[in-house]
Amino acid sequence: MNDQKLRVGVVGLGFAGRTALEAFSELPDVEVVALAGLEKDLLTTLGEKHGVPHLYENWEDLLETEGLEAVSIGTPTQLHAPIALKALGKGLHVLSEKPLARTVAEGTAMVEASKQAGRVLKVVFNHRERGDVAALKHQIDEGQLGRIYYAKAHWMRRNGIPGMGGWFTNRELSGGGPLIDLGVHILDLALHLLGEPSVTTVSANTFAELGPRGRGSVSSAMRPTVDTLGSKFEVEDLATAYLRLEGGGALQLETSWATYRAPGDNFGIELFGTEGGAKIEVQNYTTEDTLKIFTDVAGIPAEVKPATGAGLGHRGVVREFVRIVRSGDWEGQNGSEALLRTEVIDACYASAKAGREVVLHD
Repeated sequence: MNDQKLRVGVVGLGFAGRTALEAFSELPDVEVVALAGLEKDLLTTLGEKHGVPHLYENWEDLLETEGLEAVSIGTPTQLHAPIALKALGKGLHVLSEKPLARTVAEGTAMVEASKQAGRVLKVVFNHRERGDVAALKHQIDEGQLGRIYYAKAHWMRRNGIPGMGGWFTNRELSGGGPLIDLGVHILDLALHLLGEPSVTTVSANTFAELGPRGRGSVSSAMRPTVDTLGSKFEVEDLATAYLRLEGGGALQLETSWATYRAPGDNFGIELFGTEGGAKIEVQNYTTEDTLKIFTDVAGIPAEVKPATGAGLGHRGVVREFVRIVRSGDWEGQNGSEALLRTEVIDACYASAKAGREVVLHD
């Protein structure tokens, strides 16, 4: 691309949209030219703060902005596919919040649209950009753990149902509960660290024990009654899955929005290899002292705690998206990797519903 700034539009004023807006606004080679969201006052406030010239309530209007080159989608999940498909059809590059889509069918349509348009489709898996994850990936790539044959990944909350009674707990709008919301993050981390093995089978269970009774959100922690719901709780509040991987490896996933456990918000991953092991444990999003490597030194069990920085998080994803777009080398940047995550999540829900193992690949 030439030296002109990349002209970007941001859709969504929630956490995802605001985070993307801030990240794009920090980059000297980017100009945020349009912002869309339904909250009028917030739209005006954010537009003035970041100097965005074009403000819209409807995302359809944003896509008509003259000179627009890329769009960032930070909306509820049911809008990922409609916005991306229309944007790609107009020749725009797309950065979408996770998950890629609610279903494999929607995700496949997005990937095919990216291929047909010859434009970038990237999904925000921001936890890859953590310092501890980057450090662990380096250790793995250097062979320090040997062949990793088993992994466990989790994201567990005590009272963490987001937006009780809102779009998160509506199956049609969200596509599911913590499995598609948090589970897709830890699935991505695990497959990324393991070198992208194919998932051959999944066996999963889902539970909805607390949410339907009005329990499990921050707002309901002090008054757990169904009156806090606002609308029907239609998704799971806890899920677990066992994945078989090509080459004989295995991965266990565990994720919840609400369950009786220690307080807080905890996620991490544990890897078991032929030459060593590793564990990342993150409590309430801390970035300090989270990584441990387990090995032997002169035949004696040893534990190493590598120094890691915080990493760039969402900012790292946005910077990489901009770098790819501006490079002009868009081959393979079509969301296919994110679609693999959606296929696994879909299979997990199918397994839980049927009460049996589901085969993805022979």
